[in-house]
Amino acid sequence: MSAAHLATSETTPKKILVAGATGLVGYAAMKHFATEAGCEVIAVSRRRPDETFGARWLQLDLTNAAACAARAPEFAGVTHLVYAALYERPGLVAGWREEEQIRTNDLMLKNLFGPLERAAPCLRHVVLLQGTKAYGVHVRPLSVPARENRSEMHEQPNFYWNQERYLRERQAGKTWRWSILRPVLIVGDSVGSAMNVIPALGVYAAMMRHLHGKGAAKTKLDYPGGVGRVAQAVDADLLARCIAWSGEADAAGNEIFNVTNGDVFVWPNVWPAIADALGFEAGDHVPLALDREIRPREADWAEICAAHGLEAGTLKDFVGLSFEYADYTMGFGRDTPGPAAIVSTIKLMQAGFTEVMDTEAMFRKCFAEMQARRRLPPR
Repeated sequence: MSAAHLATSETTPKKILVAGATGLVGYAAMKHFATEAGCEVIAVSRRRPDETFGARWLQLDLTNAAACAARAPEFAGVTHLVYAALYERPGLVAGWREEEQIRTNDLMLKNLFGPLERAAPCLRHVVLLQGTKAYGVHVRPLSVPARENRSEMHEQPNFYWNQERYLRERQAGKTWRWSILRPVLIVGDSVGSAMNVIPALGVYAAMMRHLHGKGAAKTKLDYPGGVGRVAQAVDADLLARCIAWSGEADAAGNEIFNVTNGDVFVWPNVWPAIADALGFEAGDHVPLALDREIRPREADWAEICAAHGLEAGTLKDFVGLSFEYADYTMGFGRDTPGPAAIVSTIKLMQAGFTEVMDTEAMFRKCFAEMQARRRLPPR
């Protein structure tokens, strides 16, 4: 760590700005930093989080450059930026390769970061989130294991590269550092996210019980996806702790890291644990397109919420685009094993972050959290 960076770290109170506070990663980061003693947290998002955990929330649409500039005085004293904001649109998977999605995500970072940097001369660290689309997982099989020096920057259009280039250019001659984290499938507690299988699968289970409730009680939950492939996941809370680590560890400065739970899983194999967490036995493999068959059932979901006193809102508000994402990640329609999607976390462990989590335990934990907060029916 440079002398200037060390001196700044020792004398400036930690003040975290979390961008995208209602998203899966931003919500977990906001929750984590709220537990750090002496740490002030500012959270920005278009809609208010259902809980802020003591953070000061500011309404902000990052696509609006004027609004970001107007908020700049609120960012005075910020030392760490967690940039977890993300623009997605219906037609989620197709949108990953479209110019409009790339351009919007590029502008969102620029709209926020320019005013932030001017308002926060003590900025020390910026975390940027990417993912396995950096390795082209959405268009072809990964080279297993995918390593941080094998990204496809010059082959596939992606807003990752626009944001990364911008951050590198802005950093020239500055004392702040960046870290880029590339999590795999992220699983956690969030409402209305574009890519969170927990509400999608929780609603699927509740709907199956509801639709069969007029006859014999349904005790088995069928697996709705396709033939499995070997993959990885990461718990959102574990990822939040990795974000916090990257902001302080000298070895994380100006580096890119893959982040996973540390194990691998196959959807059909982990399904018994998921079914059990939702109060079922594992059933048969019965493919079902959740986005087509479950997403339109707002009236049925309203009945479920009323019957159990849930505080989850409409399906649209609760699940967001995640039915479509669940179909994608579970391989709906796939009748042969998909190629393994495995990344290496050797670089991250060698740098000093060695926390791991059992993926089955992660699923159980995340469903239990949603049940405890009355977002899903009790087990």
